[in-house]
Amino acid sequence: MNASLILAFLVAAGLGLVAQNTLMVRITQSSSTILIAMLLNALVGIALFTSLLLIKHGAGGFAELASKVSGWTLLPGLLGSFFVFASISGYQHLGAATTIAVLVASQLVGGLVLDVLRGSGISWRALVAPACGAVLLVIGAWLVAKRTF
Repeated sequence: MNASLILAFLVAAGLGLVAQNTLMVRITQSSSTILIAMLLNALVGIALFTSLLLIKHGAGGFAELASKVSGWTLLPGLLGSFFVFASISGYQHLGAATTIAVLVASQLVGGLVLDVLRGSGISWRALVAPACGAVLLVIGAWLVAKRTF
């Protein structure tokens, strides 16, 4: 897949996330708990991915799935559920802009730390521009969030 198509997917996913969270807040507001929106979200994903696995790999796909279940393989689902919970809570109580600003800034800082830890031989000089970008993004997130707090 070429870089332009991947970037287009990322932009579409970012815009889709805004729409998803907005709709999930609406579900939450008409329900007794945020868990209703989260469970509906998860059920749609489970139905979609179960269907795709069955179509693409048949029953063998489910055997492989069962063989991959372990404690650590469940961690991404827990982290993803926490992300969805935090996003919906943020949209509902802080607004979309503040939520997005804080999430993106924290993801960038975490991503830079991970890249530094995983990348051997990265020079400090090569880190200056990304670090400056991260600092500016964190400052921007703070300015956006400041209007809420």
